[in-house]
Amino acid sequence: MSRLLISFIFFAIVFLSPLSTFASHTSDPTVSLLQSRISKNFSKKFCNAIQNGLSKDEAMTSAIVKTENIVSFSYNPQKKWIEKEDLANQISIKVINDCGWSFGLIGKEGIDYFNSYFLEIYDKTTPDKKLSS
Repeated sequence: MSRLLISFIFFAIVFLSPLSTFASHTSDPTVSLLQSRISKNFSKKFCNAIQNGLSKDEAMTSAIVKTENIVSFSYNPQKKWIEKEDLANQISIKVINDCGWSFGLIGKEGIDYFNSYFLEIYDKTTPDKKLSS
């Protein structure tokens, strides 16, 4: 019986005690704010290009290059902490909510498709650059 009680106490301590973790830079509110500004800027450029009759590929490339130029010349020190995948997800959500319906993408499936499409075109368009540095 005492063995069972000791085992129970041991497992309770091991499994119920909080783990030590370190804060990530991506949880920094200033990084989130910068990501939000970048995604809003990208979405505006992409959606305007689509409305002006550019193809999806042309609009994507144009918006990536224009947004990349703005970020590259930014003096914001937080840009180095932006993760490309997090930014791509935020951009995808913003674009699909703003104008996804105009080119047939809606909901979670649309966001997932646009996310992978963005990352593919981004890697082809800017192979030596990072939006975040």
